[in-house]
Amino acid sequence: MTWALKRQIIFIIVLIVTLGVIVFFIVAPHIDNIPTCSDGKQNGDETGVDCGGSCSNQCLYEVDQVSILWARAFKVVKGRYNAVAYLENHNPTSAIRNISYRFRFADENNIYIGKREGKTTIPASGKFAVFEPAIDFGNSIPVYVSFEFTETPFWVKAPEEKLNEVKVFVSDLELKNENTDPYLSAVIKNNSLFIIPEVDIVVILYDKDGNAITSSRTYLEQLDRGESKEISFTWPSPFNEKVVASEIIPIYDIFLTKLK
Repeated sequence: MTWALKRQIIFIIVLIVTLGVIVFFIVAPHIDNIPTCSDGKQNGDETGVDCGGSCSNQCLYEVDQVSILWARAFKVVKGRYNAVAYLENHNPTSAIRNISYRFRFADENNIYIGKREGKTTIPASGKFAVFEPAIDFGNSIPVYVSFEFTETPFWVKAPEEKLNEVKVFVSDLELKNENTDPYLSAVIKNNSLFIIPEVDIVVILYDKDGNAITSSRTYLEQLDRGESKEISFTWPSPFNEKVVASEIIPIYDIFLTKLK
C-alpha cells in the first residue's frame, strides 16, 4: 500500500467520524425531545406529568377516589378477629396494582387498641373487599374500626381486551351446619381464555337487614382458562344472626392475567 493511498484512507476515516459527530449533535436534541410517559415532563398528548392521554398512567384529577363503604371487625374466637373493609372503585377502566393501607381499632370507649397494615390490589370498576385475618386483641373488643390508604394511589389504565374478556363467575353457593360449625361451599369459574394467577376470594355473609354478620377468605394460586374449582369457607362457631344472603368477591391483578 502506497503512502498516498494510506493518506486517502486516513482522510476518509476522519471525514466519516467528523460527519458522524455533526449528525449526532443535530439529531440528538430531537431524540431527547421525543415525548415518553416516563421522562418527568408533561409533553405529547399528556394531560399531566407522565400521565393521561395515550399514557397508561392515569392523572389523579382524572379518576374518582375509592369509596370506603364500611370497615368492621368480626369475631372468630375469643380475642381474635378478622377485619374487613368494603370498598367501591367508581373508575370503570382504571386499577391500582399495589397500594398500602391501614386498619385502626378502638374499643367501646374509643381507646386505641391496635392496627393492621398491608397492601392490596384495587380492581377496575365495582365493589371489592380488603381482608385481614386473625388479629389478636387479647381481652379487648374492637368496636370502632377505621380504614385508610396510606400512600398516594398510582392509577393505571387496564388493558381494554382484558377488561372485556376476563370474566370470573361464582355459582352453587351452599351454607351448611349454620347452627354448629358453619361451612360454605361454592364453585368459581374462569370463563375466559386468560390464565388468572393469585386469586383472593372473600366471602361476606349478611342478615335480613343487609348487615354484614361475618367474613372469611380463601386463596387460589391460579385459575386456568375455562377452569372451574370448588371453594370453601369455614367458621369455628355458629353465627349470632340468621344468614339470608352471601356475597363472594374474587380479587386478582388483571395485569397479571395472560393467554399462555
